[in-house]
Amino acid sequence: MKEEEVKRCQIQEWYQKFRSVSIKTQIHELPESFIEYLLDDTGPFLLPESITGEDALPQRIHNLEEEDDFQVPEDSEDESEQPSPPPCFPELELVVKQSIETLGGAIFPKLNWSSPKDTAWISTTGNLKCTSFSEIVLLFKSSETLTHDLCHAFDSCDDKTSSRPSTFYVALRKWYPSFHPEMEFRCFVSHRILVGISQRDVTSFYPVLLEKKEDLEISIQAFFMENVQEIFESENYTFDVYVTKSGRIKIIDFNPWGAFTLPLLFNWEELETGLVESGDSVQFRIIDTRCGVRPGLKTAVPYDYLDTSPGSGWDQFLRNADEELRMQSKSPEDDA
Repeated sequence: MKEEEVKRCQIQEWYQKFRSVSIKTQIHELPESFIEYLLDDTGPFLLPESITGEDALPQRIHNLEEEDDFQVPEDSEDESEQPSPPPCFPELELVVKQSIETLGGAIFPKLNWSSPKDTAWISTTGNLKCTSFSEIVLLFKSSETLTHDLCHAFDSCDDKTSSRPSTFYVALRKWYPSFHPEMEFRCFVSHRILVGISQRDVTSFYPVLLEKKEDLEISIQAFFMENVQEIFESENYTFDVYVTKSGRIKIIDFNPWGAFTLPLLFNWEELETGLVESGDSVQFRIIDTRCGVRPGLKTAVPYDYLDTSPGSGWDQFLRNADEELRMQSKSPEDDA
């Protein structure tokens, strides 16, 4: 894999070319001071001071009596004990606020490549839906997943010259509450040929896909040849699409071929050898029985819309899956 191929998969690089067949997105360059803030783990966890008075956790309780315990006397001679003031990014906050309003009042955020999928649980909604700059920062600052973008973006490249891009961007993508995870698919392109399509969410069995598989395959192939094949510059890559209720296809994302990109219902060995060498038509794989569900692959879900809040459908599903795995792993002696 080349550094150039990874760079092409940054949303700010591909979005304008595919804007007409993607979901509404607004992209803003991030100041380096904001990146330094995200990476700084030497002090207390502080959210930026909001110039609009927004709070990512509006229901939190401030106990003034407890806060007194952390106050430093004004006449203290130890400057190291003086608390640091919270950071503030007024210009960035204002442009983000305006973009959120333009996109209908709710978005899900991404950096150049990744969304903070590992911190959905910390938000008040249990997913990546954000309505303010403060909520975005809470997800970004808490995320370990974004460490890849921030520090290890080019680690898998043969010609690596740096560990990170020179500039970072935040992509604000319109939030669609009616998103259906069974209609998202990952497409694998080798030597500019579409060789594989996989159900994106492999943690569930969707009977509707059995009925629509043939039509979906034809539609996605036609979409690829008409809108992607001659436009995206790389020879090998993957891209995710979403098929709307009306049958329209939207590009969700582009990802590098191999490395940290999940092959889902394929494996990279067969994608790199068997499927390409066979020269057969595209292979479209879905989970066609409940036995084919892969509950352990919890990261292979439509990340940006995932609701894992307590009591949600996904929360209950994952609890049931974990219990099923626990029961299956019991040895015969456990029942004796």
